[in-house]
Amino acid sequence: MKTVRLTMAQALVRYLTAQKTIIDRKEVPLFAGVFAIFGHGNVTCLGEALEPAQDELPTWRGQNEQSMALAAVGFAKAMKRRQIMVAAASIGPGSTNMITAAGVAMANRLPILLLGGDTFASRIPDPVLQQVEHFGNPTTTVNDGFKSVTRYWDRIVRPEQILASLPQAVATLLDPGDCGPVFIGLAQDTQAEAYDYPEVFFEKRVHRVPRPRPDADSVREAVSLLRKAKKPLIIAGGGVHYSGANEALAAFAGKHNVPVAETINGRAVLVHDDRMNVGPIGVVGSTSANALAGDADVVLAVGTRLQDFVTGSWSVFGEDTRIVALNTARYDTVKHRAHSVVGDALVGLEEISEGLTDWRAPDSWAKRGVKEYKTWNALVDRHSGPTNAEVPSYAQVVGAINRICDPTDLALTAAGGLPGELCKNWRAKSTGTFDCEFGFSCMGYEISGAWGAKMANPDRDVIAMIGDGSYLMQNSDIYSTVLTGHKLIIVVCDNGGFAVIDRLQVAKGSKSFNNLIKDSRIKEHVQVDFQKHAESMGALAETVHSIGELEQAFSRAKKADRTTVIVTKVQPHTWTPGDAWWDVGVPEVSKRKEVRAAKADMAAGKARQRVGV
Repeated sequence: MKTVRLTMAQALVRYLTAQKTIIDRKEVPLFAGVFAIFGHGNVTCLGEALEPAQDELPTWRGQNEQSMALAAVGFAKAMKRRQIMVAAASIGPGSTNMITAAGVAMANRLPILLLGGDTFASRIPDPVLQQVEHFGNPTTTVNDGFKSVTRYWDRIVRPEQILASLPQAVATLLDPGDCGPVFIGLAQDTQAEAYDYPEVFFEKRVHRVPRPRPDADSVREAVSLLRKAKKPLIIAGGGVHYSGANEALAAFAGKHNVPVAETINGRAVLVHDDRMNVGPIGVVGSTSANALAGDADVVLAVGTRLQDFVTGSWSVFGEDTRIVALNTARYDTVKHRAHSVVGDALVGLEEISEGLTDWRAPDSWAKRGVKEYKTWNALVDRHSGPTNAEVPSYAQVVGAINRICDPTDLALTAAGGLPGELCKNWRAKSTGTFDCEFGFSCMGYEISGAWGAKMANPDRDVIAMIGDGSYLMQNSDIYSTVLTGHKLIIVVCDNGGFAVIDRLQVAKGSKSFNNLIKDSRIKEHVQVDFQKHAESMGALAETVHSIGELEQAFSRAKKADRTTVIVTKVQPHTWTPGDAWWDVGVPEVSKRKEVRAAKADMAAGKARQRVGV
């Protein structure tokens, strides 16, 4: 067997560059690039290996390990899991900074390869710089912290170990049912060690993401349940996007006359005006989708993990509602006594449709969906339509951008008040134009994730909508986008703090406390000049004072040659209605009558909860 002598780090890079995939009938690299911040734990070996490979595996320098890993997550989501980015960090805090991003990828079932520097396998120099020592277990390092937020975890302490580890890592990243983040710790001395690797290990391999077909018996049972339904409802999740099943879903719903509600991650699986669309469902959903869910007798849940914001903490369905769960992940198909159909969304919908033949849900039920959706859209019009208000609401900002954006523009957000207001008020002009990271609801994803999404789709504008709280947490990738030329349009909505959590706090009976800046322990209330801050990082920026000014600024941003930040004040206490009930902890004992009243309301809500067994 022919061999080639390489360091472990060199072999790792060579293996990554040999992996290919097919996208739109074209062969492209499976690993599109590496986000890296170098330190003593990876610069001399992994950095040495990456430098000559730049043409095949470009390296991008981030400003923070968490933000660059979030950019990798945004890239994977925009690519619908068909292409993957790597994020590499040094030992200690550099590596642990990526744990939050790993949690985002884990919750959202998105592929990312994380390479963290580690301590010395030999232990001779211990304790090394940035090593946290565990007195009772010297094999433990801070990288063990990734075990709770990764699908595959390994530590390389011998150079030949990558021969077994890397194929398993790639298989996990591409597995439709087990997809998620992969972490590999790279011992510092092992990165430098040479080994005679078999040349066949580095041969080009073209990967294709499989489409697992569901079991025929489970399909037949799903068909039987749907045929008996008088009020069926489809709940479409992010798995529809990942499967590329948008057209199949629209065809299924139209052929069988079944209304479709969208999860947060499933927003824009249908265009807004699709006749079977009844809007977003759940806690930040629509009155239309929630009303139909409450009366549905059979729910076909496609590509969704049925998170509590979708199910209203399992209060939006009736106790007798039957759930048919179609998902590549077996774990997601057995929740709440669901009939399990383990398989790809696209082929699963096709096979269930074939079994249903010409069956259609009653016209009266479909017409109910149209009526409820019309009422909901009228409400959205009232909340997000044009206004002369001096300080607009979130909804009015979202509505203004939505009215004038291009059909292919991607709206992106993550945390605070914007997920609810975007989910409710954004009207998708084309499919795949919405990214709300709400699986982990990670403050700080907005700008970094948008950077990755722009890398994935350089020919369309990415609109990152972010609150002042999230902006202050993670904004340095404004500078990254200016440096790399990945232009974003960033809309900063300043409501004076963490207003949506203040809303929840007050709604459950507490006083406003430690959320809005004015209600926090401060010496003086200093206003942040977000415009100057963004300009200091090389972006174009302007502050607007009305919806009219916002629209004009957005038009200028569309024409600009670089990232543009638009800053606007928004109302901190004005929200679009439509929410379902949400289960949160409310104190059983309190001196405040408002808290006691909220506890009584929560008890009434719990009485409507669907039992999960």
